[in-house]
Amino acid sequence: MSQSRPDEFKPPPECPVFEPSWEEFRDPYAFINKIRPIAEKTGICKVRPPPGWQPPFACDVDRLHFVPRIQRLNELEAQTRVKLNFLDQIAKFWDLQGCVLKIPHVERKILDLYKLNKLVADEGGFDIVCQDRRWTKIAMHMGFAPGKAVGSHLRGHYEKILYPYNLFQSGANLLVSWTHAICVKTEPGEPGDNRPNLRRRMGSFVAKQEPGQALFMVDLVVCLVCGSGGDEERLLLCDGCDDSYHTFCLIPPLPDIPKGDWRCPKCLAQECNKPHEAFGFEQAYRDYSLRAFGQMADAFKSDYFNMPVHMVPTELVEKEFWRLVGAIEEDVTVEYGADIASKEFGSGFPIPKGKFKVSPADEKYLKCGWNLNNLAMMNPSVLTHVTADICGMTLPWLYVGMCFSSFCWHIEDHWSYSINYLHWGEPKTWYGAPGFAAEQLEEVMRKLAPELFESQPDLLHQLVTIMNPNTLMAHGVPIYRTNQCAGEFVITFPRAYHSGFNQGFNFAEAVNFCTVDWMPLGRQCVDHYRTLHRYNVFSHDEMVCNMATKADTLDVVLASAVHKDMVAMIQEEQTQREKVKKMEAKYDHLQDDERQCAKCRTTCYLSAVTCPCSPGVLVCLHHIHDLCSCPATNYTLNYRYTLDELFPMMIAVKQRAELYDEWASLVTETLEAKLEKKKGLPVFRSLLAQSESKLFPDNDLLRRLRLVTQDAEKCSSVAQQLLNGKRQTRYRCGSGKSCSQLTVEELSSFVRQLYNLSCSLPQAPMLKELLNRIEDFQQHSEKVLTDEVPSVAEIQSLLDVSFDFDVELPELPRLRVRLEQARWLEGVQQASAQPATLTLETMRRLIDQGVGLAPHPSVEKAMARLQELLTVSEHWEDKASNLLKARPPHSIETLSAAAEKASGIPAYLSNCLLLKDTIRKAREWLQEAEELQASGCTPMIDSLSDMVLRGQAIQVHLEPLDRLESLMVEVQEWKESVATTFLPRDSTLTLLEVLCPRCEVENVGSPKRKAKKGKESPKSNKKKTPRLNTLSDVEKALSETRDSTSAMATLEELRSREMEAFSNLRAANESKLLPTADCMDLKVCVCQKAPMGAMLQCELCRDAFHSVCVRDPSDSCETQPWLCPQCQRSEKPPLNKVVSLLSSLRRIGVRLPEGDALHYLVERTVNWQHRAQESCNLPELEERPGTPPTLTRWASGSHDTHNNTQVWNRTSHAQTVFYTEQRCIPLQGLSQDLEELIVEGLLLQVCLPEVQSLFHVLLDRLPCSFKLKPAPTSVSICFYFQDGVTGVRETTIGSEKKAKRHLEREGLDAERRVDKKHSHKRQKMNKKRPASTSSSPRSDFSQSDSDEEMAVCPAERCQLPEGDEVDWVQCDGSCNQWFHQVCVGVTAEMAEKEDYICVRCTLNDGQMRK
Repeated sequence: MSQSRPDEFKPPPECPVFEPSWEEFRDPYAFINKIRPIAEKTGICKVRPPPGWQPPFACDVDRLHFVPRIQRLNELEAQTRVKLNFLDQIAKFWDLQGCVLKIPHVERKILDLYKLNKLVADEGGFDIVCQDRRWTKIAMHMGFAPGKAVGSHLRGHYEKILYPYNLFQSGANLLVSWTHAICVKTEPGEPGDNRPNLRRRMGSFVAKQEPGQALFMVDLVVCLVCGSGGDEERLLLCDGCDDSYHTFCLIPPLPDIPKGDWRCPKCLAQECNKPHEAFGFEQAYRDYSLRAFGQMADAFKSDYFNMPVHMVPTELVEKEFWRLVGAIEEDVTVEYGADIASKEFGSGFPIPKGKFKVSPADEKYLKCGWNLNNLAMMNPSVLTHVTADICGMTLPWLYVGMCFSSFCWHIEDHWSYSINYLHWGEPKTWYGAPGFAAEQLEEVMRKLAPELFESQPDLLHQLVTIMNPNTLMAHGVPIYRTNQCAGEFVITFPRAYHSGFNQGFNFAEAVNFCTVDWMPLGRQCVDHYRTLHRYNVFSHDEMVCNMATKADTLDVVLASAVHKDMVAMIQEEQTQREKVKKMEAKYDHLQDDERQCAKCRTTCYLSAVTCPCSPGVLVCLHHIHDLCSCPATNYTLNYRYTLDELFPMMIAVKQRAELYDEWASLVTETLEAKLEKKKGLPVFRSLLAQSESKLFPDNDLLRRLRLVTQDAEKCSSVAQQLLNGKRQTRYRCGSGKSCSQLTVEELSSFVRQLYNLSCSLPQAPMLKELLNRIEDFQQHSEKVLTDEVPSVAEIQSLLDVSFDFDVELPELPRLRVRLEQARWLEGVQQASAQPATLTLETMRRLIDQGVGLAPHPSVEKAMARLQELLTVSEHWEDKASNLLKARPPHSIETLSAAAEKASGIPAYLSNCLLLKDTIRKAREWLQEAEELQASGCTPMIDSLSDMVLRGQAIQVHLEPLDRLESLMVEVQEWKESVATTFLPRDSTLTLLEVLCPRCEVENVGSPKRKAKKGKESPKSNKKKTPRLNTLSDVEKALSETRDSTSAMATLEELRSREMEAFSNLRAANESKLLPTADCMDLKVCVCQKAPMGAMLQCELCRDAFHSVCVRDPSDSCETQPWLCPQCQRSEKPPLNKVVSLLSSLRRIGVRLPEGDALHYLVERTVNWQHRAQESCNLPELEERPGTPPTLTRWASGSHDTHNNTQVWNRTSHAQTVFYTEQRCIPLQGLSQDLEELIVEGLLLQVCLPEVQSLFHVLLDRLPCSFKLKPAPTSVSICFYFQDGVTGVRETTIGSEKKAKRHLEREGLDAERRVDKKHSHKRQKMNKKRPASTSSSPRSDFSQSDSDEEMAVCPAERCQLPEGDEVDWVQCDGSCNQWFHQVCVGVTAEMAEKEDYICVRCTLNDGQMRK
């Protein structure tokens, strides 16, 4: 294959492709009528059957044999064939001249002699071109580049090859003299066979000279032009007529003697003027079977494209086909099995009673309308009224194709429809032109190939000529194409020219059919055939008359069409018969076997004219004068019907069609109405209803009416929707548009469509007014969009107006964009107008919003300004932040300078404002520091601390702050020093709580301590000052005092309350320890248990405490008064140390509550010392001999005769005894002043020797007003019964250990118990009780000595436990006695882990320590 050329074939547009549903596919004629308005615009269309429609292939493949046609591709194309014919003439001309034509090459391309000859002829001929020197122009027209002297080469080739031919064509070479006689001289007796053949040799015969003989020259021939026999070597003898001519006498002269046979001009003219044979396809010499043809076809395509046949693209085959068709130099020959009669070999579709056995599943295809055997003869086809079977029209033809085999441009016989079905094989490529372009196509082909039409006027009806679709399209002919694949139909419409070729081996079947709409075209085709002198396939008049004889059974539409056709037929027949009547011709009936006009070849059905002189010859009424030369009176008019017989036939058809015609006329009038004559939509609806009620056929008119009505309905609905402004998916804030919205252009077109409708709609004027409003909106929008800074309100109003238009407005997106821009600009303007609210976040937000906006100059300017402001603001914000975070802080001058520069920025800068606020606070703080320094007053610690904290929070370098901070450090160090001096380790009290007089005085462990602070004790009868109820009140009061005097007064008031509270507390505690109630009901000590065993009594609060709960073994009970944990609040440093601490505070120069409290403590101490010195001379303070400790409570078994004495416990088994370990100041007879003096001395948190001295004096004194009674001993007397005799056993009361175990049984914390070193491991012994037991303790001593020792528990109140097992514990003291664990209050776990010492051993150890 050759390479693709720049002018390679460009495929035309595709024709419509229809895919009917099963419902549509059921009736082929209804479907074709439905698609006809679309498909007839392209001339051809393709129909794909529904999936599953696959008829079986019923052709008898084995019987099918055919002789194909031979097709030389370069002879098919019209222009190529013209060139080939021209070259044949040139070659024949030179061959008769004895020369072989060799086509020259110019610029390495074969010279197109036809084009060169045509261009020279168009320029005026050889002489004119040479005279005007137009050879360069001709060379450029032939496509040669200028400037290469191609013109001279073309002139030489033209002069040598074409000029003699053109002279011959013009007859100039025959203008020679024929006056001279031809004389041939011969020597007598000269043997003729020795003479050379003059037909082969030019010139005279010269005899061979013999020695001694003379040479005689004899003139054998003479030139018919000059009459001379001279120059015999230049004489030519014609091989046809033996005439002689000098080569230089010929026109044009021959430069050389031809080497082959030569014809003289006369013989040349006779030979070249013979008529040409009509071009046609030759029949092949071989008869093919279908299988053999397929093998040949596949082999050809595979060899040609050098690839498997199924892999060759259709586009490649198409381009190669048109290249070969237009290439003169390439001679490709193919074969085509066309027009094979299906009647002989069987159709590809199954037919009833055919040789092909149809399966039950395929029986539906026998009667299917798309079976081509049925389609042509179905009722809707008018060909059913043609009596004879027409092979190719009413009977299908078969077509077996191969690659490149083609069918040339043609239209179907009688301009009928055709339908082609491709049963199987490779695609068939089709090209078609619509019927309205038929004459245009014919005109283009006549123009481009006039020589072919001169010899064959009906060339296009011979199916032997093709022309490139690109060429036709270039001349304005609309061409469409399609590829028909296996299983697809291609339908061609009336007078639609079509052609095509096969892509490869395939099998197709085709048939013609005619519908009612074809009737007028059929009549027109007959007239056209008459002008071309072409045979008719069937008689159109006969078909119409056959239908007229069945008028009662005709469809109304067909009846109407037949009536119109008969009117035209009868009028023409009547006119022609009138002419014959004037000729006085004879009349006779027309015989069936005499049918064809001798002149125009048309079928004479109604009438014909004959003459006796020409038997068997007849002519139609149009060609009477072409019959013969006899007078018209000899002619005979032969007719089939008289006019009187034709009119009733026409009337019968008319009556059948009249009802429909009236309706059709009204429909036509309604559809064709113009302007104000248009009818309303109800009229169209009524016409449709009438067609349905009267069952008018579904023809073009009805479909058009229905289509117009549907369009009007839709237009009315859309127009009403547009007027109502209904929107389905549009929102006021959204940009979405309804998919049914029209654009403004579409609306304008729609309005024009409304006015162009055949129907008049009332919505049209209103929609026109809506369109005007929309156009005004568009103009206003364009004006607003061009404004530099548009108004938000104006844009919003336009958008609000647009919601009334259900139209897609291109301005809306732009308006929305502009609205966003305007809103943004407005926001920027408002923000800029209020710098106090223009924060960095606001600027960033505006910039982010601006970035998302569409670009606009105003937006870009505002963005630039905003970005610049943001940059400056961020710079100063960062700078201000850095200034505030700097370490060490900057001076106030530096910050003030920076704040001054930042104040000019029109924005809300938080850091800059914070900087300004910091500067303001710094100045206020400095002013406050100056005022504090200038006042000369001692500052309070709270105000000083607050000032330091405020100063530290100010990020400015403040010089006075350093001094104040150092002062605060000194104060803190002083407080720590004071706390170390006063507070014991792990103390829970605060320093101020220790230094101040107490505001809350209660018993240790009293439940009232759990009450809220400030709650007044119910035992206090005196109403306390509310504002000094708690320590926080005291601290607040001290902090609020302006000077030390006020603080001293507050503390003095607190001291009075303290003294009063302690007086009440001491009285209460003393009264509760009187033996007036059961001691088991008392709650004493920190453990809040009953008094028992060894007890301690606080000298200050006079409350009793278990020794084991509060006593520290290292404490000395004799040297100083014993105070309970609640009363012992501090370490009580010496006075001189306290005074030095007060002096150091005064040097610091700061007032604080602790300092005022310490100051008051010193003053109170000094005052107490003065009071103590004044009281040292009292008689009560005389020293007395030592007395034993006071017995606070004794056993309930002893009887006191005092009136106030009561029995402690009425039950005999609940006796409890306790005693005080240390000596206490007796209060009997002690004066109130001395008691207050000792109480206040004990309250002082300072260690004074006067307090100890006073304690010892009061401890040892003997009040004169009080009789000293003998104190009971510390031995408790317990009674035991043994052997029925009362016995007395003295037992040392081990109250300390007993109380300890009692506490353990109650599960209380034993952290304050006296730590003892374990002497040995605890022991436990389980013993079984004796078999016989007694409820009396006496029975315990009836055993042996050893048993008694093991069985008797020495506890004072043995509970005599019973059971299988009794737990015992051994005393770890000096007695080593065994006790019941339950009797001494010891658990098994305590006995295992701790030492147990009985009461006796405990008392003995205490006496030893004393």
